[in-house]
Amino acid sequence: MWPQHYSARLQAWADLRDRCTHPPLAQALSDVDAWWQQTPWQPYYLHWDDRDHWPTPWELLSDNVYCDLARALGIVYTVSMLERDDIETVELADTDQGNLVLVNQGKYILNWHTSDQLNIPSKQFTINQRLDRRAIHHLTDR
Repeated sequence: MWPQHYSARLQAWADLRDRCTHPPLAQALSDVDAWWQQTPWQPYYLHWDDRDHWPTPWELLSDNVYCDLARALGIVYTVSMLERDDIETVELADTDQGNLVLVNQGKYILNWHTSDQLNIPSKQFTINQRLDRRAIHHLTDR
């Protein structure tokens, strides 16, 4: 169940990151994806054209409004903050199948479907635009 209060969401998010430090990467990524998929959903909260004004991770949790892009952004923030040696790349991708998170050059794909999020052949979608975690990292410094 998704925490109703901001302080509980912050604690749950910190607990998630702690839990995802040591298990195999596929399990950690699956846990991150599953956690963000339980958010309350609302269409059209964030837009790619307004990315200079996207919320920080803390603002995202405070606002508590999650469209497909907001969930993907939350996943990128979380995966980027895990500081695991086996995570080489993290990208946020706007595709014809929605907003996806590509980890390790697309070996792992998150925010696809709640029950089928890893190891999807990239030929199943077309990427319109993408941002790597370095392009989004400045939002965590605000």
